[in-house]
Amino acid sequence: MELGKRAQDVPEARPQPPSTDHRERVLTIPNALTMARILSAPYIGYLIVQQDYGLALAGCVVLGLTDALDGYIARKYSMQSFVGSIIDPAADKALMTTLTLALAYGGLLPTTLAVVIIGRDVALSFAAFFIRWATLPGPKTLRRYFDLSIPSIEVRPTVISKWNTALQLSLMGATLASPVFGIPADFVGLVGFQWLTGATTVLSGLGYLTSKDAVHRLTKAEVAKRIPKPHILPKRK
Repeated sequence: MELGKRAQDVPEARPQPPSTDHRERVLTIPNALTMARILSAPYIGYLIVQQDYGLALAGCVVLGLTDALDGYIARKYSMQSFVGSIIDPAADKALMTTLTLALAYGGLLPTTLAVVIIGRDVALSFAAFFIRWATLPGPKTLRRYFDLSIPSIEVRPTVISKWNTALQLSLMGATLASPVFGIPADFVGLVGFQWLTGATTVLSGLGYLTSKDAVHRLTKAEVAKRIPKPHILPKRK
């Protein structure tokens, strides 16, 4: 009797309301290739520190081809995603940061230029963390913050940032190739390339901070247009 009475006193668990978040598919081939680029960056840095410049250069070529491949697949098979718009430039920055630190450590890249490149990326990273929290649809929790399937912003690279990314990657490739092909570090063409890259790095950083279109806050209508609304089962009578 006592056990039966206690069982009656226990309230029934109420079913949780279904989530109405618009979630997009994160595990796609382009996103997987992009994550592979991010994970491969530290190994490229290790090769440079070990002065295995030839293999490091070959690895950078492979990562460059992978970058082009994931973009082609995303466009060809309509696999573009809000997550991809964020992690694709993040992969470029991961490789760029690794190359910058490793080449500066090996004395192949001026320390001043390395500070400019890394400083810009650190500033933009802090800004991105703040913007993500500010634009995250409620309720705001750390779990939802790191849930990439819940989009809140879309990164739209500026023209100067696209040129800067191309210049940075080209400079890192040329700097990495210089010991392979016996080009001196003070070669006038390489030094001029460094100044041009440094100038566009500063301009692109200012462009991201001042442009209204570089980081676009997604509206509910934009998210609903790109991501189907979750199916909600009818309530039981």
